[in-house]
Amino acid sequence: MRYFIELSYNGTNYHGWQNQPNAISVQEVVEKALSTILGETIAIMGAGRTDAGVHAKQLFAHFDTDLIFENKQLKFKLNSFLPNDVAVNSIFKVKADIHARFHALSRAYLYRISLQKNPFNFNNAFYVKQALDVKKMQEATKILFDYKDFQCFSKTNTDVKTYNCVIMKAEWQLVEDELHFTIKADRFLRNMVRAIVGTLINVGVGKIDIEDLHKIIASKNRSEAGFSVPAHALYLKEVAYPEDIKLVE
Repeated sequence: MRYFIELSYNGTNYHGWQNQPNAISVQEVVEKALSTILGETIAIMGAGRTDAGVHAKQLFAHFDTDLIFENKQLKFKLNSFLPNDVAVNSIFKVKADIHARFHALSRAYLYRISLQKNPFNFNNAFYVKQALDVKKMQEATKILFDYKDFQCFSKTNTDVKTYNCVIMKAEWQLVEDELHFTIKADRFLRNMVRAIVGTLINVGVGKIDIEDLHKIIASKNRSEAGFSVPAHALYLKEVAYPEDIKLVE
């Protein structure tokens, strides 16, 4: 049987989601917990890869096993076994050919900017000291919908075949003393969200003009875009799938 496991985690103490040869990852911790509890080697495949320090409010992964277990009981055991910064929210059966990565319809990320110094959220949001022109940042954000090739926001030397992404949503919202950027797309390139946010911050502080964003994207050159904002304020917010992936139990 194939199962989906829905996870949340604080990425501060991990070198990203994916297994690393010389560093601890979220995938490694979850695989170890599953393997220990189920008594067999379990490999899991995640819906995507978050970089070191990035958090996930929702991430799905799949694993295969012939063992019979009660989903709620396994969830309870896993949450008892896993460290406090990783949580299992649900476990459910899916059709045998459903893949956590390839069948995802969209992914949404949240980036949190703190507009004033706050000793209680410096680990969760990026403090920007300069005044930001949010109206200009909103206008610049609309330009993203005019394009599909976002190579200028991607890390170099990646193994992707295409830099095309379909952006479905991108907006800024003031939430108390924070500025939140939400972006949703069918896929994301490595470092893409952090590079977009850094570029839009440069618009907000007046380093670049709104219309410059057209030239930056058309250049397909990472060095033309803005800085990459820190990972600690980035959250994988949601991963969406077709409604019919679940098996009725």
